[in-house]
Amino acid sequence: MMPGTLHHGTLHHGGHGGQTLTDSPSVSSVGSFSALDWPSIEAALDTQGFAKLPPILSPDDCESLASLYQDDALFRSRIDMARFRFGAGEYKYFAAPLPPIVQGLREDLYARLAPIANRWLVRLKPAAPSEVGLKPDTTNDEGKKNKGTNNKTTSAYPPTLDGFLRKCHAAGQTRPTPLLLSYSAGGYNCLHQDIYGDLAFPLQVVFVLSRAGVDYTGGEFLLVEQRPRAQSRGHAIAVEQGAAVVFATRERPVAGTRGSYRVVLRHGVSTLTSGRRMSLGIIFHDAK
Repeated sequence: MMPGTLHHGTLHHGGHGGQTLTDSPSVSSVGSFSALDWPSIEAALDTQGFAKLPPILSPDDCESLASLYQDDALFRSRIDMARFRFGAGEYKYFAAPLPPIVQGLREDLYARLAPIANRWLVRLKPAAPSEVGLKPDTTNDEGKKNKGTNNKTTSAYPPTLDGFLRKCHAAGQTRPTPLLLSYSAGGYNCLHQDIYGDLAFPLQVVFVLSRAGVDYTGGEFLLVEQRPRAQSRGHAIAVEQGAAVVFATRERPVAGTRGSYRVVLRHGVSTLTSGRRMSLGIIFHDAK
């Protein structure tokens, strides 16, 4: 099987099917996120728009997740990338409920990334809150006591995934977006952004489930940023099996002489020169 990266939010088809999750990997097999150096992760995101995470999923986790690809009952939609000129390969969006390990990763990563997302929102104010379609979250006690602009802005992304998904569902975005991506030799993923509606969480994560240099060659994760009045800059990122990349969904703040300005990013996967590659994409906003 093969890996990939997350995908285009414009095409979603199919309904939720019934699924049996007894053979899926357990959330307990996932390593603790608390042991990671989150200040360094945030610094990398601020500096370059992405941060690499060390192997979090075990080889058994990766194999179990990849094996789910064959069970169509677990997915709401399958996309043939060539058909829509997205690249060469395919991917499938999980249906609700998500497999336990995918749900656990999505919840735990969101909780770690929401504070970073809110700090980015402050740096990009005042335009950013309207762009992501979020209103300040004043449901917590602190928000009720302190009604200053900064306080409201910093609470725009709730501290839990459940709170954020309630906002998505209220906006008509109710379909889950985590997905498995599969590529074979000659496969690739065009540069794109994963936007599925008015609400978009500014960070997302991709786990590579296959072994670079063993299961496949080529297939690096690509990230290209377009700076205002400057040439684009690209990164080609090799990712170990079970490891992940956290990266900006659409844009990130960059410090300038007159405050922060926004830099647009797109991501993709370079051409596989041999073998097969599979990856797990964790997107936090749901889709219309």
